[in-house]
Amino acid sequence: MPINKTTPEAMIFDLDGTLFQTETLLLPAYHATFEQLRAEGLFQGETPDEKYMLSGLGMLLEHIWQLVIPDADVKVHRRADELLLQLQVEGMARGEGKLYDGVAETLRELRRRGVRLFIASNGLEAYVKGVIRHQGLEPFFEAGGLYSAGEYATRSKVDLVRQLLDKHGIENAWMVGDRSSDVEAGHANGLFVVGCDYAGFRKEGELDQADVRIADFRDLPALLDA
Repeated sequence: MPINKTTPEAMIFDLDGTLFQTETLLLPAYHATFEQLRAEGLFQGETPDEKYMLSGLGMLLEHIWQLVIPDADVKVHRRADELLLQLQVEGMARGEGKLYDGVAETLRELRRRGVRLFIASNGLEAYVKGVIRHQGLEPFFEAGGLYSAGEYATRSKVDLVRQLLDKHGIENAWMVGDRSSDVEAGHANGLFVVGCDYAGFRKEGELDQADVRIADFRDLPALLDA
């Protein structure tokens, strides 16, 4: 059942596939991760198709590796965690990775209108905070407002968003994201959900339960006036 749209005091954003074009940073690091795993004798054979990694975006990292290399030992999964994070952080420092068009300008406009801005991501803490910092987005977000499953050790985005709402005293917010986990997290917490329909990583029908969908991030401010 759709949730009524009211002017929000806050917006909570997913990161990958919503603000950040994940593949522009992820895929070079992904291939380098498997090169290193082979060098360390932890993996043999060809690097799994990129589609498995991309289809897992939005999941917890431990679940992504279960999808990408399901037959590998858990110690290989944890080493892959370490390598992928390290390589992505190094890539950020080199200036790799891109935002979707108009992200910074749109966030600036939302702040100008008095909307409090937050992140809720299933990613690791260093990755989430690193992307926001290296992309110059820190000034737009509330202090202490970058929430990641890695930092808060949550098992679902529903729990992560609940912690965020409670800690910051938010009663009326919109959840903005591109995956079913964002829709679930929003609705389970009584939030209006904006589905971002432009990344292309999701499964068919994944955003069907969103309260509204946008085809361009820059369409977001107009929803406040609708």
